[in-house]
Amino acid sequence: MKTTIQHNNTTIQVDLSKPIDISIPLSNTGDNPIAWYVEKPVIEPVRFGEWVGKVSGGMSSTNFNNILFNPHGHGTHTECLGHITSDFYSVNQALKQFFFIAELVSVELKDQQGDLVITKEAILKAINGKRPEAIVIRTFPNDATKLSRKYSHTNPPFLAEEAALFLREIGIQHLLIDLPSVDKEKDEGKLLAHKAFWNVTDVKNLNVDARVDCTITEMIFVSKEVGDGSYLLNLQIASFENDASPSKPVLYSILHDKQ
Repeated sequence: MKTTIQHNNTTIQVDLSKPIDISIPLSNTGDNPIAWYVEKPVIEPVRFGEWVGKVSGGMSSTNFNNILFNPHGHGTHTECLGHITSDFYSVNQALKQFFFIAELVSVELKDQQGDLVITKEAILKAINGKRPEAIVIRTFPNDATKLSRKYSHTNPPFLAEEAALFLREIGIQHLLIDLPSVDKEKDEGKLLAHKAFWNVTDVKNLNVDARVDCTITEMIFVSKEVGDGSYLLNLQIASFENDASPSKPVLYSILHDKQ
């Protein structure tokens, strides 16, 4: 199903019948990825006394589940600068458009004093002069264990502050990454990459030039079969009035573009 789309003075052609889902499903099994010291998600039927909201239980005509999860710790999620500010900002208010031209790049991690880091140099080389609206960063090594990895207390790789600053400077509005955070797991609350990307200088008194309409999406997974290059990104979130929401970013290969 080839479709022609007009986007920011550029005409592109995509095949909407071939979506590339780069989100990680949320489940109540041991296969669910976990970060930030939380337990696995809970998905269970509602109970009122002896009544159980489960068709197979014989008492209910419908399956009627409660779900307990943490968007930051349990899988693919999109967050706004409200994640780090004293005042409340909602990702549901920050993200008002959902289609973007994105560049998928693969980067090698660099060992810096025992930390594995995505450097500015790696991003600069991978993006090769392009200035898309969104960037999707896939880190190497890349394998399916990212779908179920337990990140707590493992010091996962992260994005260098200068790399996040570079992405801001070239106008990247939406940053997607296959790690649990753009920042180091235990960094004494510095959150250097978050602050650099969102241009937040004071979390208690937000500066007027902070990037309130920009987002960071973490814990994606891009399989090795998907090649680097330009894509149309559909960044889908649930309508939570919260700093973050579980999300479903989907890529579509660009078949043709014309200025």
